Amino acid sequence: MTDPLTWLFSQAVRIRNARYDSGRAPVSRLRLPVISVGNLSVGGSGKTPFVQTLGRWLAAQGIGYDVLSRGYRRHSRGVLRVDPSPRQANFGLAGDPGSPAELYGDEPLLLARTLEAPVFVGEDRFLAGLAAEAWARQNGGLARLHILDDGFQHRQLHRDFDIVLLAAGDLRGTLLPFGRLREPLSALARADAVAAPEDLAPLLTAPNVWQVRRRLVLDRPAPSRPLAFCGLARPQQFWQSLGQAGIQPVATYAFGDHHRYTARDIALLKRLARQHEANGFVTTEKDLIKLDAAELGEVCAPQLRIELADADTKFTAMLETAGVR
Repeated sequence: MTDPLTWLFSQAVRIRNARYDSGRAPVSRLRLPVISVGNLSVGGSGKTPFVQTLGRWLAAQGIGYDVLSRGYRRHSRGVLRVDPSPRQANFGLAGDPGSPAELYGDEPLLLARTLEAPVFVGEDRFLAGLAAEAWARQNGGLARLHILDDGFQHRQLHRDFDIVLLAAGDLRGTLLPFGRLREPLSALARADAVAAPEDLAPLLTAPNVWQVRRRLVLDRPAPSRPLAFCGLARPQQFWQSLGQAGIQPVATYAFGDHHRYTARDIALLKRLARQHEANGFVTTEKDLIKLDAAELGEVCAPQLRIELADADTKFTAMLETAGVR
C-alpha cells in the first residue's frame, strides 16, 4: 500500500506533467537548440561526467556549445557566468559565499574547469540561456547549442533532445519523499535516449537505449594505503569504482551529498588517516574543488568517465534530431 506522502507526491508530479503534455503550461524556447542531460532519481546517475563526455566529443568535432545549470546549493541568486579561474582558495567555513564552489555550485565549477566551455548558472534556465547567447554575441562565441544540465524535470524550457541517465536502482525504485525517484519510470516515454549501465540496458524496452560504462581514470598513481572519502548521493558506487581501478582504501568515509567541507571535516579526515595508518587520501573531482588539498597532504582525485558505446553514431544522430546546424 502506498503511503499518503508518496501518493501526494505522485499526484503532484502527474498533474504537473499533464499541464505540460497538454500545452497548458508555458514553455520558453531559446534561439539555439537545447540538449538536456537529466535523470529520474536524486543523484548518483552520472549526469556531470556524462555532460563532460558529451562536451569533449563536441569539442573534438569543432562544435561550440555552452552549459546551462541550476547551480544546486549555491549561495548566490540570479544568472551568473561561472569563472573557472582558481582566483581564491576553495576551502573555507561552510556557507562562505566567497569561494567559487559556494558561488556557482560544485558541479558547474567542475564543468567549467574541465571542459573550458562557457557555463551559466541560474534558477531560470531560460534566462541563463538568454545570458549565454548574449555573452556569445558580445564575445565572439561560436556556440551552436546549449547543454542543459539536470534538465529532464525543467520542462518550462523547450529542449530539442532529451537524454535520461538511469542509475542501477532506478528500475526498482520508489518515488520521493521516501524513495529516490523524482518521477515514475513511465516518464521515460518523454526521453529521446535512455543511457543505462551495461547490465541494465538489456532490461529496458525503450526504443533508443544507449549503453554506458563508468570508469575511473588516474592522472597519477594513488597512495598505496589511502583513506577514501566523498560527498555523493551514492558513495557505494565510488567505493566500487575504486576497487575496479585497483585502489583498495584502508578505510572509507561518506559525507552527505554536495557536502560543504569545514575545518572540522579536515581535522576528522586527518584523525581517521592516523587511526587507519593511511598514507594519503582519495576522493572525487567534485569533492576536491570544495577543499584545500594542501591541508590534507597527498590527495588523489580520479576522473570519473562515462563511456558511451558507439558514441560517434549516437551523438551524430542526436545532433541531426536536435537540428544543430
